[in-house]
Amino acid sequence: MTAWLYQTEWLGNSTFAWFIAAGGALLGYIVAHTVAAILAARLGSLARRTHRRHIVIAAAVAAATRGWLLLLIAIAVALEFLRLGRTATDIAGAQHALQLATWALVGIQFAFWANALLVTWLRQSADQDRMRPVNPVMLGVLTWAAQFVVWVTLLLALLAGGGVNITAFVASLGVGGVAVALALQNVLGDLFASISIGLDKPFEVGEFIAFGSDLGTVSKVGIKSTRIRSLSGEELSVANSILLKNLIHNYTRMQERRVVFGFRVPYGTSRADLESIVEGTRAAIAAEEKTRLDRGHFRGFGEHGYEFEFVYYVLEPGFTLYCDIQQRVNLQIIGLLEKLGIGFAIPARMLHAPPASEDALPSALSPH
Repeated sequence: MTAWLYQTEWLGNSTFAWFIAAGGALLGYIVAHTVAAILAARLGSLARRTHRRHIVIAAAVAAATRGWLLLLIAIAVALEFLRLGRTATDIAGAQHALQLATWALVGIQFAFWANALLVTWLRQSADQDRMRPVNPVMLGVLTWAAQFVVWVTLLLALLAGGGVNITAFVASLGVGGVAVALALQNVLGDLFASISIGLDKPFEVGEFIAFGSDLGTVSKVGIKSTRIRSLSGEELSVANSILLKNLIHNYTRMQERRVVFGFRVPYGTSRADLESIVEGTRAAIAAEEKTRLDRGHFRGFGEHGYEFEFVYYVLEPGFTLYCDIQQRVNLQIIGLLEKLGIGFAIPARMLHAPPASEDALPSALSPH
């Protein structure tokens, strides 16, 4: 039995050497896999308890460890201790191939870790403001771009390690990228506008915005266009690049609403009544719970009567609330004017003509 172990050869190595290599590979895999599993479990439990950003990222990176890659790496490392081949040239070639395979497997595992790191970091950054929904399109584009960069970098590194001249390959990628960018410049413009919307967040899905002469609720932010549900019911589809060129009014993020209104009373109203109108209107505004009076004055003399202007703030942004408050204030003003016996000034023109003399009367109307 001992003679068989030491004298029987397989690919230039004894059976005993193969057993040693297999045992070493198995032991290395068990140790590495056990350490990775324990670390992932501990970090995962800690992340669920604390919800700290760096711990969540570390747990995701640890969970990205692939057991099959650890096994292949252990096998490749164990095979490097064997002399595969009959001649020195064959042995050197086999050693070089095993080294490349080992570095390729290690690189793939590092790529999985880098992907988990970048993707988790992006998601944690997007989830910082938990009061607003995350833009899934922006997050998907950034995640895809990060993963693309990681895998392309790994591929170029492996090609360079294998002796391939990647300079021409990189140059061809650059020329091809320029050609694609010129052909798809409109689409890429909308794509980068979508990323800009996701990063800068001028509006979110579900918010009410106005741009140009249109307004409505944002229903979807896509890669090329944004969908907006207008007040009349139809859906508006606006290219992202065109949307960002407009001045956008985001009414959902309004903290309070500023209201300016005025009215007129006819000339001939007494000074005391004018003072009563100002004080009564101010009192009507101040009596509302969710308002803050800014100012209210007898502004001046208009073309059709005495003019008043009042400014107040509604402390909540709801449009219906503003309409209800303004309606109650208007009714209070009407009641005040009725109590004073004053009406609103109506646009009118009064013509004053000089009295006609007797000489200018028609002869038919002159006395006999």
